[in-house]
Amino acid sequence: MNWGKSIILAFILFGSFIGFLVYRMMRTQVDLVRPDYYQTEMAYQQQIDRVAHSKAAKELVTMQYRPQKQQVQFSVPNAVQEGTIQFFRPSDAKLDFTVAVRPGVAAQTISTETMKTGYWRVKVTWSDGKQEYYTEEEIII
Repeated sequence: MNWGKSIILAFILFGSFIGFLVYRMMRTQVDLVRPDYYQTEMAYQQQIDRVAHSKAAKELVTMQYRPQKQQVQFSVPNAVQEGTIQFFRPSDAKLDFTVAVRPGVAAQTISTETMKTGYWRVKVTWSDGKQEYYTEEEIII
């Protein structure tokens, strides 16, 4: 084997390696945090206001994770008129789900039996009719 054949073989191996890497990268699934992230970012001032209202509020929706009972319990203040509880899974957007906050119910329980184990972010947004509030907590199931 002479130098000419070795150089050509090296180029072919290098090109094959690059082609393999491109193929692997094209097949990798990339989940964005949200499919509508640009529109969400444009309205982010509302989110900043919700967080500020939550810091100043006297009563908040609180969450307590009970792994022994496989449930998450939310304490809901009487002032809540509407709201949502979003279970957000950063690693897989297909597992995300949202539950409505029931006004007038002091405690709301959500089962974690069917939820996949791992890291979850729980986002609670609610309104008392005058202002909107937001809290976020993390749980590992």
